[in-house]
Amino acid sequence: MNVDSLLQRALNLEYLSVEEGVFLFENATTAELMYVGNKIKQHHVPHNKVTWIIDRNSNTTNVCIANCKFCNFFRRPGHEESYTTSIETYKQKIDELYKYGGRQLLLQGGHHPDLGLSFYVDLFKQLKELYPDLKLHALGPPEIAHICKLEEMSHIDVLAALKEAGLDSLPGAGAEILADRVRRRISRGKCTGQEWLDVMHAAHKLGLTTSATMMFGHIETNEERMSHLVRMREVQDMKPEGAKGFLAFIPWPFMDQDTILSKLKLKRRGYTGDEYVRMIAMSRIMMPNVVNIQASWLTVGKQIAQTCLHAGANDFGSIMIEENVVSAAGAAFRFTAEGIQESIRQAGFIPQFRNQQYDHIELPENIVQQKLDKATMIVD
Repeated sequence: MNVDSLLQRALNLEYLSVEEGVFLFENATTAELMYVGNKIKQHHVPHNKVTWIIDRNSNTTNVCIANCKFCNFFRRPGHEESYTTSIETYKQKIDELYKYGGRQLLLQGGHHPDLGLSFYVDLFKQLKELYPDLKLHALGPPEIAHICKLEEMSHIDVLAALKEAGLDSLPGAGAEILADRVRRRISRGKCTGQEWLDVMHAAHKLGLTTSATMMFGHIETNEERMSHLVRMREVQDMKPEGAKGFLAFIPWPFMDQDTILSKLKLKRRGYTGDEYVRMIAMSRIMMPNVVNIQASWLTVGKQIAQTCLHAGANDFGSIMIEENVVSAAGAAFRFTAEGIQESIRQAGFIPQFRNQQYDHIELPENIVQQKLDKATMIVD
């Protein structure tokens, strides 16, 4: 294999194999990967705009039996700190979201052993009755797979019921690394990598738009990283004609503050800022059939995220009034609406407000008037 020939093939939007991706990642310079990642981005988004959004991440429940070793958020059933969010609490949270100009609710939670399909159908219907223009970006493949097991129903049937109840799009949560060797060690209680992909394929069949993610920098190999990207690329190619499938891909590094995984005697690799930029570029190179790549500034910070805008990323994520899961593992960066736009300008781009479908929309007038001093970002 040859770096120059692989980079040229990537520029031609050809698909690289797992082995070719590993070779490129391990042998190309950062400057070379950034150049090619940026060129592929310009193919998809030829303008000089970087998108961002305002939304809120509310958790349905913190009760979870998946027992992921990287999560500080969950509580076991019966724990004194366990909760299931009430409709009155949702109303308070959504009213605040609307006041700040947001219209999307990212709704996720744990694998609660007693909350089946009827719970989520009723919840979605209630929220849409109260807020008809609210966009529900809700649950994720592991939660869908969990509901399917509780109800003994297919992915298609569960997703169809949720879509009818008001589900607008499906986040890419719980992908971690799709290799089952890794999943058995860090998230044994979640669905397999193949089932994660199967749920997404079912969502695409129903016309639901989705996002895709990767959490790296723990115990995975470079080969497992590239395989993750190739498998997502394959599912994107399987989407029905006219479906959008994966609207975006968001890679972020493992945050390990006080997690179980940080205390286990496993060989963990960590990550550097340079490596994160390289992974953004490799995401473009390995998945030329996904239009939007998001830089996770919640986990890597402003400067590295700005660099990513020159390496293939075209989206700066979301301003949020609330985020609990990643922050519980040590992510501490924050942005206001004004700050995120200024950071995009500093990097040499034009900030563009968007909705969940990545449509460019006008910035709400009340953004100028309100201070989002609790704002943070969601990584999905």
